[in-house]
Amino acid sequence: MPKDDGIGASSKRREDLRFLTGNGKYTDDINLRGQTYVHFLRSDLAHGRINSIDTAAAEAMPGVLKVFTAADFASAGGIPCGWQVTDRFGEVMQEPKHPILAEGKVRHVGDPIAAVVAETYEQARDAAEAIDLDIEELEPVVDMVKALAPGATKVHDDLTSNLCYDWGFVEDNKDAVNAAFESAAHVVSLELTNNRLVANPMEPRVAVGDYDPWNDSHTLYTTSQNPHVIRLLMGAFVLNIPEHKLRVVAPDVGGGFGSKIYHYAEEAFCTFAAKVLKRPVKWTSSRSEAFISDAHGRDHKTKIELALDADHNFMAIRTETYANMGAYLSTFAPSIPTWLHGTLMAGNYRTPLIYVNVKAVFTNTVPVDAYRGAGRPEATFQIERLVDKAARELGVDPIELRRKNFIKADQFPYQTPVAVVYDTGNYDATMDKMLELADYANFESRHAESAARGKLRGFGIAHYIEACGIAPSNLVGQLGARAGLYESASVRVNATGSISVYTGSHSHGQGHETTFAQVVAEMIGVDASSIEIHHGDTSNTPMGMGTYGSRSLAVGGSAIVKATNKVIDKAKKIAAHLLEAAPEDIELKDGKFSVAGTDKSVDWSGVTLAAYVPHNYPLEDLEPGLEETAFYDPSNFTFPSGAYGCEIELDPETGKIDILRFIAADDFGNIVNPMIVEGQVHGGLAQGIGQALLENCVYDDQGQLLSGSYMDYTMPRADDVRGFTVDHSCITPCTHNPLGVKGCGEAGAIGSPPAVVNAAIDALHRAGHTHVTHIDMPLTPSRVWAAMNR
Repeated sequence: MPKDDGIGASSKRREDLRFLTGNGKYTDDINLRGQTYVHFLRSDLAHGRINSIDTAAAEAMPGVLKVFTAADFASAGGIPCGWQVTDRFGEVMQEPKHPILAEGKVRHVGDPIAAVVAETYEQARDAAEAIDLDIEELEPVVDMVKALAPGATKVHDDLTSNLCYDWGFVEDNKDAVNAAFESAAHVVSLELTNNRLVANPMEPRVAVGDYDPWNDSHTLYTTSQNPHVIRLLMGAFVLNIPEHKLRVVAPDVGGGFGSKIYHYAEEAFCTFAAKVLKRPVKWTSSRSEAFISDAHGRDHKTKIELALDADHNFMAIRTETYANMGAYLSTFAPSIPTWLHGTLMAGNYRTPLIYVNVKAVFTNTVPVDAYRGAGRPEATFQIERLVDKAARELGVDPIELRRKNFIKADQFPYQTPVAVVYDTGNYDATMDKMLELADYANFESRHAESAARGKLRGFGIAHYIEACGIAPSNLVGQLGARAGLYESASVRVNATGSISVYTGSHSHGQGHETTFAQVVAEMIGVDASSIEIHHGDTSNTPMGMGTYGSRSLAVGGSAIVKATNKVIDKAKKIAAHLLEAAPEDIELKDGKFSVAGTDKSVDWSGVTLAAYVPHNYPLEDLEPGLEETAFYDPSNFTFPSGAYGCEIELDPETGKIDILRFIAADDFGNIVNPMIVEGQVHGGLAQGIGQALLENCVYDDQGQLLSGSYMDYTMPRADDVRGFTVDHSCITPCTHNPLGVKGCGEAGAIGSPPAVVNAAIDALHRAGHTHVTHIDMPLTPSRVWAAMNR
């Protein structure tokens, strides 16, 4: 049994006390002396040429300090992209400038044109209405396929076309893949859309820029998932500020889901304007503003094909995908439909040949980047919908078709045809567990009960695999990453034995302050309450890459383990001196150092005090103090996986779908805090179900956002996400990190969309609607009813 606050314990999240009592400190809670406020005048056109901007009337209005336009940023760089993709012809992607304020043209609704800084937000907003714009409206490009047609209007005049890149993977497999399709006994194809989403974290984005003229230093307070990366990108590439003169602070952050990874123009603006005005500058996004300025997610159109032999073995997969980049390249956007998507197209299966083609396209829409799962949900949705369709066309059980083609437990480590090597897994075990928890054996009786009430019941399954950690740095560097993807930690032991841990990871809902303390408490044998976790401030945490890609524990936690082991090694030497023994004879257990085979011991606080009051201390061999730093760069991704089952009831009169039960059987490797893991899966399921049934970001052909508020963009509510059963008892530990963990934060959002859609198709087929082979997400009542009724 785990100790009450060590690894394996469902310790309550210590950070929740301040959140639930209203004592969290978010960026919008920060107000500085002399603070000013900025309002951005944003384009209401999707595409237009800026002929003139007259700011005179606005600058004369009460409280206005300055109106900024692109001309004020002539010396600044554009917002950088953090990943450069090379296409299948060996050419690097087209990479247009992303200005802080629009230069020459506006390229999407919400593109910032001017910024008014005033004494109050209301004064800034009122003055923005007085800016006189002369913008020549241009034809927008919104549809990705049309954007690549000859003669299409270009989003960026200086590019050759709207094609960012045409990526092929694995290019050397292409001929063999085509040959496999020529010889296949069965070929199954599917065209589908992965719908565009808006992240909608509870806390909107906020930025507060401050400048100290006495030492020429800047501070940015921001809602970020990775403050060190923001400091690097903004300082080095945008505003030319040396890192030692730029501090970035991300305090409590109310959710991110990927949308707060990126460096945004508003952050650079507030930092820049604070120096110009010699006063703090604050911006808080409204919810409506967030819809047109936060990076969106997903938005792929795909044709995928599966070749099978006469015995229903998978022979080959090939896909062609159009991926929307929006008007500019967001920080990690090019990597999402390529290296985070193409490398997962093997799924859980022994498919020997795979070819993935992705065309990334610029359109007059908000930029698109990572959203919970980031490329892996898109891959899983394609594969799991296609496998289900194949089973129906072949007349076989979709569960058995999956089992027949699973990578088996004795085949790990498994080299996939799409570069990655899966280290561990047991897909049959998670499938068995899901079916057991779902009481699948008695589904037919439940189906009959629904039919008696005039309702259609269906059961859908999906099996996913995810790549987490995004590493190692030397590999991702070869693939185009412009940053390292390690993580860091410093462990500082105080004289009385309490411990301060400084991590480069960032918590915005994951519970790091609890789980990271559990890891250190377990290793040393002290109470977790004596351990404090610090994050989010570049002035006191080591350079780290932040939190995304389900990497916090696998990468950030591993860095903490390395640093803690260094502390323990030094502490053992101090204990050896105090106990007059050899360091190799010292054992640490339950917070006490002892000499092996004797009753001689000294407790943790005795050693830590000696480290800082070195009266009896080996000064000739050891420096005083007890503090260590470590960096951890993984040798491989981690590969969590799982089987998901969704049981739905469908009203044939309206097309409305109700989720009755959802079962998630995941393999996350070793578990540090089961309660937090369950909560992470619940959150991911809510977002995946939201995508499958409700959420859809829609533009019309003029580039106007039709779903720009919660009146039109439907978020899941409590009664949409009930009946979850979450299990993580199927454990195959990761083989290459010290904790044996794999990552859990995104799994729910990856496996749930295909399970929901498969359940709906199953319900329709059982009721005789066999003409319905696919419905694009979201499965709204109107879409389902229309499909049923042709």
